[in-house]
Amino acid sequence: MNFKRSKNFAEALDLEDPLKSFRKKFHIPKANGKDAIYLCGNSLGLQPKSTKDYLDAELKVWADMGVEGHFKSPNPWFSYHKRSKKILSELVGGSVDEVVAMNSLTTNLHLLMVSFYRPNGEKFKIITEQGAFPSDQYALESQVRFHGFDPSEAIIELVPRAGEHFLRTEDILKTIEKNAHDLALVMLGGVQYYTGQLFDIEGITKKTHEVAAVAGFDLAHAIGNIPLELHAWQVDFAMWCGYKYLNSGPGGSSGIFVHEHHAKNFGLPRFAGWWGHSEKERFLMKKGFIPVKGADGWQLSNANVLSLAAHQASLEIFHEASMESLRKKSILLTNYTEFLINDLGIPNDILEIITPQNPEERGCQLSLLIKKKGIEVFEMLTKKGIIADWREPDVIRIAPVPLYNSFLDVYEFSESLETALDSLKLVKKGKISNY
Repeated sequence: MNFKRSKNFAEALDLEDPLKSFRKKFHIPKANGKDAIYLCGNSLGLQPKSTKDYLDAELKVWADMGVEGHFKSPNPWFSYHKRSKKILSELVGGSVDEVVAMNSLTTNLHLLMVSFYRPNGEKFKIITEQGAFPSDQYALESQVRFHGFDPSEAIIELVPRAGEHFLRTEDILKTIEKNAHDLALVMLGGVQYYTGQLFDIEGITKKTHEVAAVAGFDLAHAIGNIPLELHAWQVDFAMWCGYKYLNSGPGGSSGIFVHEHHAKNFGLPRFAGWWGHSEKERFLMKKGFIPVKGADGWQLSNANVLSLAAHQASLEIFHEASMESLRKKSILLTNYTEFLINDLGIPNDILEIITPQNPEERGCQLSLLIKKKGIEVFEMLTKKGIIADWREPDVIRIAPVPLYNSFLDVYEFSESLETALDSLKLVKKGKISNY
């Protein structure tokens, strides 16, 4: 498509958008007396208008039935975690037995590493990306220390080539091959939170298995953002949070994927809890842990029903929209956003997009490296009603989310960006030059 930099063109794209009605399903925050330009769904997704109804339904059951809600309510709390399994399986490309919503992301990462980081002899090292999200870094460091290793020796960090901002797949695969002898685990983000790079999950998993290691992925910035086929790609395990692209509320329910190869292995070491214990024997209160089949066997405690109710409200919207349609719009919307920014003609010594240009190597995120007065630019955008995300030391992350962002949103963002740069005397408005 030949893009144009004009309000009329952006509005025409919105009129032709088959998903345009989904924006009305969400509450849009206000700024300066009107709808904000919300480009922060990669940090916290917007609230579906249906969330209140889902929560109210469970609050009413609690009020009317008390403890009987566990078994006698329309959606019994005893099995409430099963309600989301079908749609989660669609989003990650797995079976219903391979997924379950539970806990929070870092808790789930630790629980899964109990099972899948099993240092054995000389195979004890972990490969991850440099600058992984801090929670992942801390979890990996503490896990290797727990097993008696020094993180500086046990954790291998993948670093972009000099002068580059994101990793090349060929370099990731070479590092895996180079460390075949002592590699136990490859643990990466599906989409790198800082740069927005989408990793080749399938290729990385294949190479990891070739060297007899385990492949796990943090999908916090991938689920609900890009189509996934974890079962077909033979990914060993994954975890995610529900409050970013899945719009399930601050600190909302997380989830896990465990490939059926492992989920059927009842002898696999794990930390046990009674909600992961056999349903038939759960209330017999006997000793001796018997795991539920599938990913459910990694549960510890009974489900947080109110959190899962909010989760379900958003998942139903994803099911209605379909990831195929969302991905199609996402590519177009992100490409248009990139065009608008590039069309401003901002010199590279002022601004650089550090997210891969190839749509197949990114989701709906662009990371803007602001090389001069970055925080001032961000603050000016905020005053203009742009809700984006500042990441130290000098990056503004924007996420044009296909469920609720419009083409007019990103057009108005680009106009505000140009105005901010002009006001700060970085780039003359309407000119391809510095001051």
